[in-house]
Amino acid sequence: MSTFTKIKAIKDSLSQSEGKLAGFILNSPNAIRELSSQELANVAGVSQSSVVKFTQKLGYKGYPTFKLAVMDALNSEAINNEQHNEHLHGKITLSDSLEQLAAKLLSSKTSVLNETKNLNETKPIEDAVGLIKSAKRILICGLGGSALVGYDFSYKLQKIGYSAIANADSHAQLALAATFGKGDLVFAISESGQTHEVVEICQQAKQCGANIISLTKYGKNPVSNLADINLYSVAEADSLRLSSILARTAQEFIIDILFIAITQSSRQTRKLLEKTNSIVSDYRNSLER
Repeated sequence: MSTFTKIKAIKDSLSQSEGKLAGFILNSPNAIRELSSQELANVAGVSQSSVVKFTQKLGYKGYPTFKLAVMDALNSEAINNEQHNEHLHGKITLSDSLEQLAAKLLSSKTSVLNETKNLNETKPIEDAVGLIKSAKRILICGLGGSALVGYDFSYKLQKIGYSAIANADSHAQLALAATFGKGDLVFAISESGQTHEVVEICQQAKQCGANIISLTKYGKNPVSNLADINLYSVAEADSLRLSSILARTAQEFIIDILFIAITQSSRQTRKLLEKTNSIVSDYRNSLER
């Protein structure tokens, strides 16, 4: 996972000292190559202990490991920039032509998909697949745009024989969670990880002994703290005009990875998918006759 991706994902939840470090690192990453931890502390205006704690918060053992990770990220970005030197950046504006709008939207979506991929390690995804496959019942909860993603995921799982339920009504979600127990699963989707209703549903599921998979922004938050497995999605927070579109794009990417991985892992599942697709196709053809 790119060091810069990690920093961007948690920058809104950082303390004042951590914010100074994050800002300096993102604005002047090349300077890290030459700076010791004490020198970085001096230029950022924080203590050396703040530097060490910040690197540990990002998951590194200490500053030397963090410094190597920054250099690796810089080298990767340099290669990527050479390969995509015609990449178009910038926000969509009211004066953009349709061609510019399409190019900027594609650029934003590509960026969000790449960052979401980088935020998720292989093992949590594999563990999530295993938990979904073994679940007796699955409740997919979320509000707003996250609820739309939840409906899509429940439909996909139902097509391959899973008892997956999505409901946009938070009261109905909470009531169902109260009937859950060991062997059942709640899949909680919340872009911020702080949606009050989703937190309540997860707390209820936890009390009943059900498992929880969270899909939230990167880092610790009320929803991810309650989950057995944490998956992450991102959206460009400073691109408000596109925020809901990009959030759903990132969430749907993770949903699709899980669905394909589940289908790939079971011959019986693939047969069910072929059967359901065939039935729907035959029905559509009969209506056209």
